[in-house]
Amino acid sequence: MSEVEVSAVIPVFNDKISLEKAIPESLSTLEKITDSFELIVAEDGSTDGSRELVEEWEKKDSRVRLFHSDERLGRGRALNRAFEYSKGKILCYYDVDLATDMAYLPQLRDEIRKGAAVSTGSRLMPGSDIKRSTDREIASRGYNFLVRLFLGSRLHDHQCGFKGFNKEILMKILPDISSTHWFWDTEILVRAQKAGYQVAEFPVVWNTGSKTTVKFKDIFSMGTSILKLWWRINVKKA
Repeated sequence: MSEVEVSAVIPVFNDKISLEKAIPESLSTLEKITDSFELIVAEDGSTDGSRELVEEWEKKDSRVRLFHSDERLGRGRALNRAFEYSKGKILCYYDVDLATDMAYLPQLRDEIRKGAAVSTGSRLMPGSDIKRSTDREIASRGYNFLVRLFLGSRLHDHQCGFKGFNKEILMKILPDISSTHWFWDTEILVRAQKAGYQVAEFPVVWNTGSKTTVKFKDIFSMGTSILKLWWRINVKKA
């Protein structure tokens, strides 16, 4: 397997319409920052034609790779699988709706080049520019406050879908990650900090994606996940 500098991963579940924009825009942005990259679409059991769309891209551009799963893995496991079989020394992923401005992709890569184990965009740092409803803003700030309070994180935003990794270090962290879905982002950042790795956080411009929703059950699940991770770290020590 020939190595490349950057592997960019887009997790996908029934996102064909968003993919139609995300794939060409990703290729255009990646071409400007490196001549050695691959674009992986981690397609997780879609039924809307997402798989077929990526297969067409694979035929016409060898830099595009499809990782398909017939059964739903969950966002976390789909990312784990894509990262494990990626070719890049630097890994990154971002949401298919491109909610975070792609102009920040060079910085995501550069923070890893400069020595960070993990780099992450932040919607909640001074200098961030975000557009979303007041109730979602309150929920997000409340959630991140609880992560800092219970899990000792020093970061502002744990759930922004825009992250980069040193692959060698990430492979050391992944075996400890138990989350298979949305809490994956938070657990990765908390585990990396607990292990003493450098995490670089920077403000971004972010717009709420068309499919972004927050339901009561999601908020409850996130709170439960915080407490479960606290127990695993402080009591179970795993």
